[in-house]
Amino acid sequence: MKDLRSLFCIVAVVFGLSVGTFGWDDSGHKLTAYIAWQRLSPEARERVLKVLLTAPEDSTIGSYYMPYGSQEVDARKRDYFMFMATWADVVRDRAFPVRYRKYHHSNWHYDDVFWTIKDGKIEVLPEPEEGGLALTKLDEYVKVINSSATDAEKAVAIAWVMHIVGDIHQPLHTSARVTDREPKGDQGGNLFLLTPEGTPRDKQENLHWFWDSIVVRNKANTGNDCDIEFLEPLAKAFMKKYPFEKIRDRLAVSNPDAWAKESLSLAQNSVFSVDLKRFEMPSKDYKKKGLKIAEERLTLAGYRMGEILNRAFHASTPSTTSPN
Repeated sequence: MKDLRSLFCIVAVVFGLSVGTFGWDDSGHKLTAYIAWQRLSPEARERVLKVLLTAPEDSTIGSYYMPYGSQEVDARKRDYFMFMATWADVVRDRAFPVRYRKYHHSNWHYDDVFWTIKDGKIEVLPEPEEGGLALTKLDEYVKVINSSATDAEKAVAIAWVMHIVGDIHQPLHTSARVTDREPKGDQGGNLFLLTPEGTPRDKQENLHWFWDSIVVRNKANTGNDCDIEFLEPLAKAFMKKYPFEKIRDRLAVSNPDAWAKESLSLAQNSVFSVDLKRFEMPSKDYKKKGLKIAEERLTLAGYRMGEILNRAFHASTPSTTSPN
């Protein structure tokens, strides 16, 4: 049994190798999807999986489901669902040019507000350039999954909804800070370097990537466990810390603009805190504070994602269930 489990872990790692780092890293997106899976009713789970497997062949969405293996069927379905939250990053791989040209859209992953600090106060600025289409595309695809569109169309929509919901909860996916150094915005912290000035490009680290990977920076996978062994305990801990019933009133499931405003406020007041310095790695205290923010954001994203999918596929919200 151990050997069979190890084989599955190898397969999971191979899938993970193709995942890039837009928004939360693949661990962050999978954590959110795991939490959403716990919220889905049995009927919604089955319907979502059935629809995903009808996706256009050139999207490769259906090819990631493992119809056989040592795992129980329900576990395979859960892991496939978790992986689908990363599909919008997977399609960045230029080694698959047809898929890349048709499905990759870099500006669908963020929806930036341009802002600066003037006289010690936050001031929102006009956009000097297009600031991303995440909210527009999320609204569009939520409508698709609630429409009479074909299942193939809904499959692509589900994958994008799962990913964008996660991205919008990463504070730097809503923020373009304007400074004298970055008069057209800092590209969500991508231009804010944490490594010393003059560091070779391939060794640079920036603030955006720091936040994308904030969970694994604090809780590294030191045991080299496969995804579910590493992520499930984290997700359960997040849900225990932020139970659904206690934050239900904050979900605003039909108002993604409100989620983006939450993220922007965190970017302005917590990400760019007074102790953050350019060309210096953040302190241990900053990392811990960042983890606390990420735990809540990822959990909220998971609950919201689950509610969107439950509503779309006409299933009642489940009562508290045992995670699986």
